[in-house]
Amino acid sequence: MDHESDRDQRYNEFVALLARHEQSIRRFVRSLLPSRDGVDDVVQDTALECWNKFSEFQPESPEDSVQEFIRWACVIARYKAMSWQRDRTRDRLVFRESVIDRLAQAALDNIDQQELEQSAIESCLGELRDDQRRLVLSVHSPGESIAAIAEETGEAARRLYSKVNALRKRLLDCVEKRIAGEASNG
Repeated sequence: MDHESDRDQRYNEFVALLARHEQSIRRFVRSLLPSRDGVDDVVQDTALECWNKFSEFQPESPEDSVQEFIRWACVIARYKAMSWQRDRTRDRLVFRESVIDRLAQAALDNIDQQELEQSAIESCLGELRDDQRRLVLSVHSPGESIAAIAEETGEAARRLYSKVNALRKRLLDCVEKRIAGEASNG
C-alpha cells in the first residue's frame, strides 16, 4: 500500500504543478510555433511526457519546485514543438530548429516576469472587496457585464464604468508597487 500511496501523492503533486503552470506552458509553446495550429497537440504531448518523466524531476529544494517545474516542463515542450514541426516539414510555415531554440530561450527568460506579474495581479485583486472584484472582472468574464450588474444593483451603467476605471487605476498602482518591491528585494 505504501507504493500506491507514494504514487498517488506524486500524481497529486504533478497535477497541482501542471494545473498551476498549464497557461505558462501554453504561452511558451505558442511562442515557438508559427501559428496556433499544433499548440493544443504540443501542450498535450508535453503534459504526457512530463508525467512519464516526473520520477526524474528532482528539484533542489521544495521551495524551488514550482519554478524548476515550469523550466523543466518548458524544456520538454521545446523538444515536443521541434518534433511537431519536424513532422510537418512539408508546410511552408515551419521554423528551423535554431529559430525555435532562440524563441525558447526568449520565452524562458520571460517566464519569471510573467509569474511575478500574475502573482502581483492575484494579490492585488485579493485586496479588493468582493463587489469591487466582481465589477472589475465583469468586463472580462463571459456571462458577466456592466449592464447586468447595473440592472441587478440599480446603479447607472455609466457610474459603474467610472468605478471600473478607478479600480483599474488602483490595481495598476498596486501591481506596479508589488513588482517594484519584488525587484528591489530580489
